[in-house]
Amino acid sequence: MSHFSTIKTKIKNKPELVEALELLQYNVVQDVKLENPLDHEHKEWSVDVAISDDIGFRWNKITESYELVTDIETWNQPIPPERFIDKVTQQYARMTIHNSTKKMGFQVAEEWEMDDNSIEITVNRWVWSNY
Repeated sequence: MSHFSTIKTKIKNKPELVEALELLQYNVVQDVKLENPLDHEHKEWSVDVAISDDIGFRWNKITESYELVTDIETWNQPIPPERFIDKVTQQYARMTIHNSTKKMGFQVAEEWEMDDNSIEITVNRWVWSNY
């Protein structure tokens, strides 16, 4: 029997999660219910963010983070769930850096995706002086 599972993440902010998923070119829908037609108990899961009928993220009050909700047995993405979480987490970190540096008055000057899939971001801020 097929059923939904949850996978822990360290993602804590919904706006950056949504931005990360959109950067990865997923169509994001918020505050929906996931239904698994193969689950004979017909259990629905409420999720805060979804990218399909059977893949979403919901807030876990205990861990204070979002967890991935999906059916591992019917996973139909081109990459395995673990790699999917890695990619989402990387883009989430990227969006968190962009948004927090902007709030501190910085601008992203340059950004590179390296051959090893790491991301390098250079930010700057102009400081005016009366000297």
